[in-house]
Amino acid sequence: MNGYQTFFRILSFGKQTRKYIPWYIIFILLSIIFGLMNVTLLVPLLNVIFSQTKPVVMADPLFNKGLLNYIIDNFNYFFNKILLEYGSLGTLYFVCGLVLCAVLLSNIFRYLSQRMMIMIRTSIVKNLRQNIYNKITELDLGYFTGQRKGDLMSVISNDLQSIEDSVVASLQTLFKDPVIIIFYFGILFYYSVSLTLFSLIILPITGLLIAQISKRLKKDSTNSQQILGNMLSIAEETISGVRVIKAFNAQNYIQGKFDEQNNSYNKVFKSMIYKRDTASPLTEFIAYTVIVLIILYVGPMLLEDKSDLKPAMFITYIVCFVNILTPAKNISNAFAAIQRGLVSGNRVFNILDEAEVIVEQKNAVPIYDFTHEIRFNQVSFAYTKGDDGHVLKNIDLMIPKGKMIALVGHSGSGKTTLADMLPRYYDPSSGNITIDGIDIKEAKIADVRKLMGVVSQESILFNDSVFNNIAFGMQNATLAQVEEAAKIANAHQFIMELENGYNTNIGDRGSKLSGGQRQRLSIARAVFKNPPILILDEATSALDTESEKVVQEALYNLMKNRTSLVIAHRLSTVQNADMIIVLDKGRISQTGTHDELINVQGIYKQLNELQKLA
Repeated sequence: MNGYQTFFRILSFGKQTRKYIPWYIIFILLSIIFGLMNVTLLVPLLNVIFSQTKPVVMADPLFNKGLLNYIIDNFNYFFNKILLEYGSLGTLYFVCGLVLCAVLLSNIFRYLSQRMMIMIRTSIVKNLRQNIYNKITELDLGYFTGQRKGDLMSVISNDLQSIEDSVVASLQTLFKDPVIIIFYFGILFYYSVSLTLFSLIILPITGLLIAQISKRLKKDSTNSQQILGNMLSIAEETISGVRVIKAFNAQNYIQGKFDEQNNSYNKVFKSMIYKRDTASPLTEFIAYTVIVLIILYVGPMLLEDKSDLKPAMFITYIVCFVNILTPAKNISNAFAAIQRGLVSGNRVFNILDEAEVIVEQKNAVPIYDFTHEIRFNQVSFAYTKGDDGHVLKNIDLMIPKGKMIALVGHSGSGKTTLADMLPRYYDPSSGNITIDGIDIKEAKIADVRKLMGVVSQESILFNDSVFNNIAFGMQNATLAQVEEAAKIANAHQFIMELENGYNTNIGDRGSKLSGGQRQRLSIARAVFKNPPILILDEATSALDTESEKVVQEALYNLMKNRTSLVIAHRLSTVQNADMIIVLDKGRISQTGTHDELINVQGIYKQLNELQKLA
């Protein structure tokens, strides 16, 4: 995507505010017009001061000499009438009053235009931020395995801020300042065509300089954003793994990694700022060089009274040219700043354009209940298309309603992947999965996931109250319902001992709770959802013996009258399963009950004996 496409795509996120654009144009034009009056009134003002005013006959009411000349002749006639009636001092007061009124009106309309622009700017950034967040929540799990959290956090925070500070903040400059320059050049051409054509040499020179600077800025911006993503990744890993860092006395090592990236970022950022800040001084120097050349050319003729320009008009001409400098510098600064924003925009759109792997069909079938069975029909899966190393191979499995099916096997045998395909975190590379005969790829995704509750080895909790964690995603939950779920999960007692009971904030990822307490809250959340199908992924493997006993009891309460798919390393937790599926290298190696499998040679018996020895 080139720079123009990125720029206009960013602007498209403000389409809801299109109604403000006509008002912005009106206000900005009025602001510019009254601003120009401040300068053009210098001519009559200086003429009064230098006693250069001559009588003016009323212009022809027809526009024989053009609209601009008609307006100027009529103003001069009216001005001359004031001069004759009130004298030079009275006319001076009149012109000063006009200048003040013009300044007041110019600033009022400038403020109103800024109000309109704020509506547009904030809308663009808000919509971009919401779209990128929504996209991240909708992407499949496979996307996140190949991405660093730091890069994603950098896009959400720094890249969006960069877009706001550069592209969006430059909108007013890009809309307003070119118009100001055009208006001023119109006045300059009116005063002197030859001088103005000469002064136009500033434009191609400045344009070439800005183009070269912008090209280099884009490269630096890309590098800086990548390095910033690296820094945020290191920072995120440091916060998550601070216990390990301290345990291994690795502070110096991790600080060194961060320092290396920090120095690289500082170097690139300084280079970028140096280049960006070069545009404005160069533009100003070239412009003032042109002004000096104009003065050197016209000045001698004025001194010898050989110039068509009168002193008042020449001074006004120079003032107008000087007033072009500010918008010209603003435009050069805007183009330089936009390069950084366009790089950030590309990073944002790379995520927004990421193809969604798990998609819902247009005519998806609703599923209202689970009544009979789940089937895995010749299911194979690889994380990468065309990958010969399939994680699962030709899995045939039937899970009847109300039964507890256990998945066991060595690490890497495909247990978690098999379970993750049921709620469509991943789709099979071949084969299909059906619920009551309906292929889940043809069903509504929300309906499929509504049937399932998940309790994983890692308790995924949120920095919120106990109540909101248990009732997560559920609207209109009552305290009585939440308490009932907590009691079934053996969590009610410890919750009531917390400082604010169910209103207690549990901290980031539930850091204020013990491992067993966090797991029981996860179970309570699954109980509250009341799903007919449960997926338990090694829900007790990270707990001590005492906590495991309490959590296991909660799990038994949870699994009553439900269909359960249980992944376990500790075989003692699945001895009562209706069916045990033993996976080995992505294939089903054995099936049977605990008693059946313990009496035959195979992986299950080996695992059982190893755990007894342990």
